[in-house]
Amino acid sequence: MTNRLPAGGRESRRPRSAELYERACRVIPGGVSSPVRAFRAVGGTPLFIARGAGAQVFDADGRAYLDFVGSWGPLIAGHAHPAVIASVSEALARGMTYGAPCAAEVELAERVVAAYPCAEQVRFVSSGTEAVMSAIRVARAFTGRELIVKFAGCYHGHADHLLVAAGSGLATFGRPSSAGVPEAFTACTRVLPLDDEGAVAELFAREGARIAAVIIEPVPANHGLLPQRRAYLSALRDLTHQYGALLIFDEVISGFRLSRGGAAERLGIAPDLATFGKVIGGGMPVGAFGGARGWRRSICSHASQVGNASRIAARSSSDCLRRCSPRRPSRCTW
Repeated sequence: MTNRLPAGGRESRRPRSAELYERACRVIPGGVSSPVRAFRAVGGTPLFIARGAGAQVFDADGRAYLDFVGSWGPLIAGHAHPAVIASVSEALARGMTYGAPCAAEVELAERVVAAYPCAEQVRFVSSGTEAVMSAIRVARAFTGRELIVKFAGCYHGHADHLLVAAGSGLATFGRPSSAGVPEAFTACTRVLPLDDEGAVAELFAREGARIAAVIIEPVPANHGLLPQRRAYLSALRDLTHQYGALLIFDEVISGFRLSRGGAAERLGIAPDLATFGKVIGGGMPVGAFGGARGWRRSICSHASQVGNASRIAARSSSDCLRRCSPRRPSRCTW
């Protein structure tokens, strides 16, 4: 069976989107900037969006749609929220970016720290992928170890060493899941099945002294929703603590959505490091990683990591987070 309309069916109903897609295919590979927008799995041509307002988006042909995507999560205040637009406009009037510290990034850091359990300090970057790359570099510098453990079904951005597929064994040794990624780049990454405590315990028993960090989406949502048992996440917390490895929660998807303090607050489990994406900027290009004060030595002294928070993103973010519940979650003690 196929859900594709007869040739030209969808295109005739959305001629402007079809025209834009044809133009895009001439200058953009596949006509889109991300494979998930290509419509290959559902047929037809991608919708080209002209504007958004509240919970709706409007395509280039003037059709309105109820938006369940929310720009893949970060628009927790909806499209073009008047207060966010006002904050961004006010910030734009004073310049796009300075390449120097500014008050807006301090205010944003204070709001993230106040909201997220065990984030005593944060550093800003430009995306969720950069946040994950930086957190892993810090974990390796902090522990002096090389191995990273991730899980099948979890997505952590397009960093080369994380584009690793799960094979038939319990742990996959360096098998890239994307063309253009040398096996040497993934040789220090181990992949385990989700929700399998035995597999994790076996790997730690074998290589625990070499493992720098375990990274997981506490609520994986890039391959469909894959909720994990709290007991499983608690077991990861216990094992990493026992072997001196760090536990990293990738909260690019769940942060400030599952609860104000993300999955960490909701589940009552404190990671050592956490990563955030564009949700903290209301959709603007910004990301962050944070944790207890102890890891700052690895940033300030050992691990090369350059961060940046756009003033515009910081101002947009502060306004969005102000609209979240002001309740401060209990602090964690790991």
